[in-house]
Amino acid sequence: MQGMEDQMVRTLSVGLSQKGVRDHNERLLLSLIQRNDAIAGSDLAKLAGLSPPTVSGILRRLEAEGLIERGDPVRGKVGKPSIPMRLAAGGAYSFGLKIGRRSADLILMDFRGGATGRLRVTYDYPVPEKVLEFLKSGIKDLTAKMTPEAIARISGIGIAAPFEMWNWTDLDGAPAKSFQSWRDVDLVAEVAKVTSLPVMVMNDATAACQAEHTYGRGPDFRDYAYFFIGAFVGGGIVLNNSVYAGRQGNAGALGSLRSISPLGESMQLVDTASIHQLETRLREVDIDTRQLWDDPESWDRLARYVEPWLLQTAQELARASLSICAVIDFEAIVIDGSFPESFREELVSRVRRYVVTQDTRGLIPPKIESGSIGGAARAQGAACGPIREQFLLNSNSSA
Repeated sequence: MQGMEDQMVRTLSVGLSQKGVRDHNERLLLSLIQRNDAIAGSDLAKLAGLSPPTVSGILRRLEAEGLIERGDPVRGKVGKPSIPMRLAAGGAYSFGLKIGRRSADLILMDFRGGATGRLRVTYDYPVPEKVLEFLKSGIKDLTAKMTPEAIARISGIGIAAPFEMWNWTDLDGAPAKSFQSWRDVDLVAEVAKVTSLPVMVMNDATAACQAEHTYGRGPDFRDYAYFFIGAFVGGGIVLNNSVYAGRQGNAGALGSLRSISPLGESMQLVDTASIHQLETRLREVDIDTRQLWDDPESWDRLARYVEPWLLQTAQELARASLSICAVIDFEAIVIDGSFPESFREELVSRVRRYVVTQDTRGLIPPKIESGSIGGAARAQGAACGPIREQFLLNSNSSA
């Protein structure tokens, strides 16, 4: 029985992608529908710059393939009611795997961005064998109750992992050696041993930015920088309504921005504005740090330690935000992270206040805004990768 299950996972293959890459106009309409949630064909034609008959033909084809569906009729003052079109949740699916310092998350996401299943494993530190076994067993668990037709609509696996993961460990001895083994791991090749689904690997913070842009506050701003605060802080950038990954996929490496320690030492933002600093303070007083990740209420119980961390992080993010805007005059800075929503709102409020007190000569201060997705952003952004690759445009600048 185990061998049959393993073979099923290994032979999971994408169905819709076998028809080939969607053409430009199909991708354009799907992107506009996704960005506007639900929209009538007449409005689509105006936004896309296509003739109504062309749009109608494409919509009929996409509906026949199960990629879009009709919403509830909207009645106007005159004429027939308009029927908005929206993405069909079951039109496509994708796996998203987030590999983090303290945990790994696996989600199965539908075409509209909803998680139809979600799994998590926590650890003291990630090693390849544990993570790959989690992925293998997770694929089996999350597809166990899916129909063959739904399985055929899984478009791939997106993996969100830190850039040069082996560089952010403070372990010693055997754990450090095991952790360093990530340096020699080809994630795409290793996952190909588990499943035949297409695999995409992306920077974890860029993936979080993609999730925010696609399913969160992306429609609110044309250009913005994005901070995601996890065990280590990272970021992403959006230009002209599109997440910009850069030549080597490492654009928006905001955790590498320069900072200065209280003693005047040169440091990076990752050393001064990450949850890792809070963990360090807790370990110094023998408090278990896992509760930060497993129990959201612990942030309130640990307020005496969280408060100074919030103070420092807000000051660092305020300075970093203005430094970023010295290069590109972003409309906004969006901040999210792996902590309860109330603490995110408090952090954003403090950053706003600190930005006002900074020297802004020659700069146009950006709006400081909250993200909307939270700790699930990296896995959701990873899952978004294969779906965007097959069905959506890389840029929504025409929207």
